[in-house]
Amino acid sequence: MKHAHFRHLAVALITLAVSASGWAIERNGFRLDGAAVPVDEILPGGPPRNGIPAIDRPRFVPAARAGHVKPEDRVLGVVRGKTARAYPIAILNWHEVVNDRFGDEAIVVTFCPLCGTGMAFAARVAGRDLSFGVSGLLYNSDVLLYDRQTESLWSQIMAQAVTGPMRGQRLTFLPTAHTTWAEWRARHPATEVLSEETGYGRDYARDPYAGYRDSPDLIFPVATQDKRLHPKEQVIGLALGGEHKAYPFSALARVGRRAVEDRVGGQAIRVEFDPEARTGRVLDADGRELPSVIAFWFAWLAFHPQTALYEGK
Repeated sequence: MKHAHFRHLAVALITLAVSASGWAIERNGFRLDGAAVPVDEILPGGPPRNGIPAIDRPRFVPAARAGHVKPEDRVLGVVRGKTARAYPIAILNWHEVVNDRFGDEAIVVTFCPLCGTGMAFAARVAGRDLSFGVSGLLYNSDVLLYDRQTESLWSQIMAQAVTGPMRGQRLTFLPTAHTTWAEWRARHPATEVLSEETGYGRDYARDPYAGYRDSPDLIFPVATQDKRLHPKEQVIGLALGGEHKAYPFSALARVGRRAVEDRVGGQAIRVEFDPEARTGRVLDADGRELPSVIAFWFAWLAFHPQTALYEGK
């Protein structure tokens, strides 16, 4: 951790020197001039641009042929129209971005192993389909994507471009399940599953982040910390009507399978939690699923420092 401290200090000093000189600020080949977040908090994560390769030509197999996924394995699940797809975390750990299409709809599926956040977005912005890669940069320990059309950097959790020509543009967050393969398949028997035939030689049976989730330590600094929960406690984070609220798995587990009725942003909502699959979702008063994200507590807090916290009854 000492080496990380000196690395971050060096980045900050270089940024100050470059800013004072009037030179363009670049990191991993990306221009950071006029960034919507503090430039000295945009840190290199280690790999260079595209050092973590996005999957651009995903291949899928039907559930019956998905021998590479065990019932307890974690997946991200997305449904668009009548099509359901599962993206194994074991694959996303190595790629972080999948550029996909559901018929005519372009979407991007993203996963940040450091924050535990899986989020799918509509990839059409301002009438244009974008494709995304992994910049190798982080903000608040969260992956910064980049779009190949304009080389703007996008914060995953903010769902917003923070640099470049697209700065200020937002991505539409789609309902994304973060659950077990068994639970997802039970809900969507006709689901397709991302194949391990990605075009890259990776050992998908090996977890490159083994041990990270259980450790209280963070690899990269974040703006805000709060010790009410373990930093890696999983929470369901909801942003609604200008308000933010986190529902910790530990508090939801005390309630069990009984849904939690609540109000956020002036709207009635219902939080459903499955303690066996360790997953949950948020529904509105009409039973429609609202986009919510399962995240590590530290990550949700870093981006939503004024978040309310559900503590159970």
